[in-house]
Order: sequence, then structure tokens, then C-alpha cells
Amino acid sequence: FTFCDMDSHAILSKLRETLNPLGMETYLFKVGWYNDTVIPSFKLPYDNDTLCAVILTIPSFFENAFLPNLSTFFSQSDSKDPIDKCIAHHINSALSNLDINGVEVMYDYEILPNRRPKVLVQTAAHVSGAAFYYQRHHCNSKCLNDHWDKNRRIYGVCIHPKYGGWFAIRAVLVFKDMKDPDLQIQPPTDCVKSRNDRIDLLERFNGNWKDWTYRDIIPVVEKYSELQKLYFITAPKERKHTL
Repeated sequence: FTFCDMDSHAILSKLRETLNPLGMETYLFKVGWYNDTVIPSFKLPYDNDTLCAVILTIPSFFENAFLPNLSTFFSQSDSKDPIDKCIAHHINSALSNLDINGVEVMYDYEILPNRRPKVLVQTAAHVSGAAFYYQRHHCNSKCLNDHWDKNRRIYGVCIHPKYGGWFAIRAVLVFKDMKDPDLQIQPPTDCVKSRNDRIDLLERFNGNWKDWTYRDIIPVVEKYSELQKLYFITAPKERKHTL
């Protein structure tokens, strides 16, 4: 494929063909969908119809993409996280297969000089239909007041319809020269429907996200293996020895 031969559906197909077997999911959205949701300081500086993709890793990523290449990602001398290096490697490989110029890749950990994130990946996941981004306002109703004290900050969290919280949002791709006015928005699956369950989710996530329990807010088809969980709870300097 060359740039002029491809439309958004062809791009999605090629990315999924490369990344799905590795445990990486791809969903499309447009800049306008994202910009309509965020405050001005987070808006992306592109036309509303500019094509974007959000990349997730699901539980199988650890065994399918990371473990087979441990020596590569741990042997490099820089201080970058090995998982981050693995993700960047596979995204770059997938993009090279597309042979498209003008793609901006923004990773979930990247920040601007003012310490703001380059992109709000949970918002991107929501507008792409990948995962529902549950926030404080989703727990409100006309007849019930805010559950939390107004001075308490409550962070939102995305829940995947198949994997619950057992996944991660890793990157946003912006195809700067690609526009698709006809791409239709796909709403995310609202899989935590009751107010009480949403409150429970946000309480677990904000209270102690490290205990993993928020991830099981819904039944899931797969979760992180015991080795993967051990890897992530281990201090970064000790992770190589864990494996």
C-alpha cells in the first residue's frame, strides 16, 4: 500500500493485521471528536476530520509481544522502560508496513514542558469506542447529589467491555495528512450501568488502584497472568530478575 491507495478502513485493517496477534488493539477516531470533549489547552492542532487511532494492550500482549523479546528490550543501555520500548518497536513496525508519511505518535507517558500530558489517552479511548471512560459526572442523577465531598478530587478510569480494567491505553496516532469526513462515531460500550457500581469502581480506583480490584468491576474474558501481575508490582530495577 502507498498513502494514496489507502482509506481509513484500509489503515485500520493493516494495523489490526499486524498488531492484533501481539495483543494490541486499534480503534479509529477523528480529531474533532476528541477536541469536542477536552478543554482548549488539550485540543489537538489539526482539522476536525483528521484521522487518528488509539492503541491498547490487552492481557495477551505480555506473553505474545514482550516475553519473546526480553533480551532486546532489557539489553539496551538507556533508561527507558522495557515495556514502553516494546510497544514503540511494534507500533513503528506497523507504521512502516503502511508506508505513510506524516504520522505523529503520542505515547501515554509523554508530557509537555508545562507538565501536561501530550494527549488524554482515556478520552481518546472513549471517543474511539474502545473503552468507556467513567468519570465523576457519570455517578450523578437528577434526584441524587454528588456522592463525594465537593473538595475531593475523583479521577476517572476506562473499562473495556471484554477485559474490564485488565488492559492499558498506550498511544495515539495522528495521520496528519489523512482526513475522513464520512467516518462514523462508534459509542463505547457502557458496561458498568448502575450508579452504585460506578461509585464502587471509582472508589476502588481512587482509593487503592494497586490492589487490582477495580479491574474486576465486570466479568472478563481474560486478565493478566500471575507472572504479568508480579512483573508490574515489582520495582522497576528488579523486574529483569523477576523474569
